[in-house]
Amino acid sequence: MTPLEQRASLLEQQIEKASQKERLELVPQIDRVIATLSARGEVVPQRLIRLNNVLKEEVIEDMFDNMPV
Repeated sequence: MTPLEQRASLLEQQIEKASQKERLELVPQIDRVIATLSARGEVVPQRLIRLNNVLKEEVIEDMFDNMPV
């Protein structure tokens, strides 16, 4: 396992244990890991892509939850 794959695994573990606010704060980090894996031509695990998609949906929901009506 490469150091980048280890970082991705650690991020997954952190996200599982994190509060909602902490999860949202980890989105840029997981984005960077995915972008770097992709740029290096490495396979990005589907579980990581799914997790990132879920997190992005949470970010969008959070934006709308905080929108004044």
